[in-house]
Amino acid sequence: MCGIAGTYRWPDGKVVTDRLTDTLAHRGPDGAGRYSHPLGDGEVHLGHRRLAIIDLSETGAQPMVSGGLALTYNGELYNAPELRAELAAAGVRFRGTSDTEVVLEAWRRWGTDCLPRLRGMFAFGIFDERTGELVLARDQLGIKPLFLLRRGAGLVFASELKALAAATGGSLEVDHAALVASLLYYWVPDSRCAFREAEKVPPGSWLRCRPDGRVERGRFWDLRDVAAEGRERARAGERPDVAAVVEESTRRHLLSDVPVATFLSGGLDSSYLTALAARDRPGISAYTIGFRAEDARFEAMPDDLRYARRVAERFGVDLHEIEIAPNVLDLLPQMTYHLDEPIGDPAAINTFLICSAAREAGVKVMLSGMGADELFAGYRKHLANLLALRYQRVPRPLRRGLYRAVDRLPVATSRRGYRSVRFAKRFLSFADLPEETAFRRSYTMYDQDELLALVNPDLAGTVEDVLTEHADIYEDNDLDDFVNRMCLGDARMFLPGLNLTYTDRSSMAASTEVRVPYVDVEVVKAAFAVPGDRKIVGRQGKAVLKEAATSILPREIVYRPKGLFSAPLRAWMSRDLAPLVREVVNDGVLVRSGFLRRDALARLVAEDATGQRDFSKHLWHVMTLEYWYRSATSGSGQSQAA
Repeated sequence: MCGIAGTYRWPDGKVVTDRLTDTLAHRGPDGAGRYSHPLGDGEVHLGHRRLAIIDLSETGAQPMVSGGLALTYNGELYNAPELRAELAAAGVRFRGTSDTEVVLEAWRRWGTDCLPRLRGMFAFGIFDERTGELVLARDQLGIKPLFLLRRGAGLVFASELKALAAATGGSLEVDHAALVASLLYYWVPDSRCAFREAEKVPPGSWLRCRPDGRVERGRFWDLRDVAAEGRERARAGERPDVAAVVEESTRRHLLSDVPVATFLSGGLDSSYLTALAARDRPGISAYTIGFRAEDARFEAMPDDLRYARRVAERFGVDLHEIEIAPNVLDLLPQMTYHLDEPIGDPAAINTFLICSAAREAGVKVMLSGMGADELFAGYRKHLANLLALRYQRVPRPLRRGLYRAVDRLPVATSRRGYRSVRFAKRFLSFADLPEETAFRRSYTMYDQDELLALVNPDLAGTVEDVLTEHADIYEDNDLDDFVNRMCLGDARMFLPGLNLTYTDRSSMAASTEVRVPYVDVEVVKAAFAVPGDRKIVGRQGKAVLKEAATSILPREIVYRPKGLFSAPLRAWMSRDLAPLVREVVNDGVLVRSGFLRRDALARLVAEDATGQRDFSKHLWHVMTLEYWYRSATSGSGQSQAA
């Protein structure tokens, strides 16, 4: 796991590449490397920061140069042993044991045809000295990031957006459409970028730069195709062995020359992975979080710690417990810097603090249960959208009466919150809507009217574009299974845009690699071959995964109520962050610039303060957006001190 960067026919390419690479030092504290080569009237430069995981020797150092190819690579290849054996049988002689060398030799033999054969997480740039071509590629599911910026015939790329901002001297313009999208979702979708000139290489795709200035793009893997193939497998009566596929993926994700640990929340996903990992690695370490008692009580948060302790005791896991009682006033700007784009999910703080504790204990690699909810329909929104179909059959007068009654209930008092009321209000906000609109509203921050009231009136067209984009992506399939349509939408938007993004940035900020065994091409193929009525059975989400997990986990863990990998936002907002909220609403840069409307923000604060509505998540995201915008518009690029 590393940080990669480079320039192609870019003015002052060497200086810029050095600046890019230095900005990524946290991603790879174990080593740094540079590569340069003339290219017509310009040059190509590749940079690398190394976090040594496999082949800790110098034979794994990067950029790796061999036989006219130069590679800067970020990732882990879990089928490297098989590909190495195949290449060796064809006469390739390997110098070391790194998966980097496997990628380089696979490219030499198969070119872009090697990409669908790579099973893992990766982003890389590879330069061919003979043809003068540079190719950038990103893994099938968007686990690893890759940003680029083109000007004329030149190109600059890096693992993180902040590197591009730093390398261009703060000259990048904020894309207000991306900020509107971030308000809706509380993250910036993968199709957009927070700076106008910059872009993200899409998951499962590649980009080729030629010396004559032409740029060619291609896609080697598409989730829509995988979902369609899964539907045909299901229609043919094929029932994938989910337990076998998850076990095999977990075993492969343990491949490492350094210690591996796990996240263990006590929920199904992390408990299942931890149990499987402990079977292969007895005594493996796991890390879990708890919150200050008063915060947990105020939020009415479930006690996940007791479940994590039971799993650890049962499987002989060395459990490390971390209390999340951060100084959020200090952490907010720090996390905003590391997250690259405005992301309003406080789970990023949890990930950062867990990974920091693990790194201090000498752990470089962590396994996470990320992705199981998206692929196997484990979120409350999936069940809620199914229930909404039944709710719509209730006579309209009864629905109106229920809405009015629930709307009058408070979500919190001065001493505690009421989760059930929050859930009920959330459900009733979308239960009457058409399918795509209801699904969007079930997990986004605002409806169309609320978003229009919040932003500058001149952005009304942008709001419409953002909402249309969601509809286009959600409806871009021919699946006849509502549950799998939701899962596909999540796997294409929610997973790469939010969860994989904050996991990568938060973990790499702590110089730690996080692996996601559920977000594996073979697990994904199996997941979409499972019909929706086997994913949600009755009121049980992830039913097929729970069935698989009962082979190793006790039922009290498998069928416990779903926990939340989140944070006590209402407690933080009413205490730690209250002065900052007032400052941002009354005199923040976003308000003064005209992007956000002061009266709309003031209404959010007032309704949240009375306990009538829960706007803590909305206000938290406004805080992250404010800090990001201050830094992005300061004229010097993003800086950690901002």
